[in-house]
Amino acid sequence: MIDSHIHLYQYDDIEKRINHWQEEGVERVVAVSNDLKSSYETLELKQKYPQFIYAGVGYHPEQKPMIEKEMHELSELIQTEKKHISLIGEVGLPYYTLHTLTENEQRQHMEQLQWWCEIAKLESLPLVLHAVHSQAEQALTILKQTPELKAHFHWLKAKRPVVEEIVTAGHYISFTPEICYRERDQILAQFVPLSQLLIETDGPWPYNGPFEHIETTPLLLVHIIQMLAEIKHEVKSKIFVETTENAKHLFGN
Repeated sequence: MIDSHIHLYQYDDIEKRINHWQEEGVERVVAVSNDLKSSYETLELKQKYPQFIYAGVGYHPEQKPMIEKEMHELSELIQTEKKHISLIGEVGLPYYTLHTLTENEQRQHMEQLQWWCEIAKLESLPLVLHAVHSQAEQALTILKQTPELKAHFHWLKAKRPVVEEIVTAGHYISFTPEICYRERDQILAQFVPLSQLLIETDGPWPYNGPFEHIETTPLLLVHIIQMLAEIKHEVKSKIFVETTENAKHLFGN
């Protein structure tokens, strides 16, 4: 199994955790970053556990837009550490904080996503996107300007026509433990082909339903696989293999 989206730098006792996760069948994780500081932290983890981590450098969009100094330092970091970086992420467009942003800040976020797309294109790296609800369509419009890019729409929440357009464009869509108890996610999964399906925890983000009061780790992936097998009318081993191979295809072997 590969957890295609986790904030690994937010966990403590990493070595013990990774050993346990590997014993339970977690082959790798895609470790994303939220800002300059966490990008450094993620890359430090990558150097310690190079065979376990696909490392990403990024800036989470649910905050004020980057200032020029941050953009310059992130660009420099990517150039310096490019051999350790497998993806650009987490980047995207704000949705939950839109009401706190000025029109100029919203415009800046759009421009900065275009900037990330240019970097991803230059470095031949995939994008891991935070772009939910109405922002999914906006992000897709920006992606279309660089059609050679491949993106992972993490924890996607969007209407069916947008989901189908994302699939047609060749991008990937992932599901979290929410699929085990949210009908919205279960319906959405019906429209994503196995060849573009990923699984993720977004750990350490907490969940409700059967996972309330349970720590979010890659060990929850088995529950996502079980639900996807039911939705897709496939055996669990098929989901296991397909999602693992999809992650390797997108982020590198």
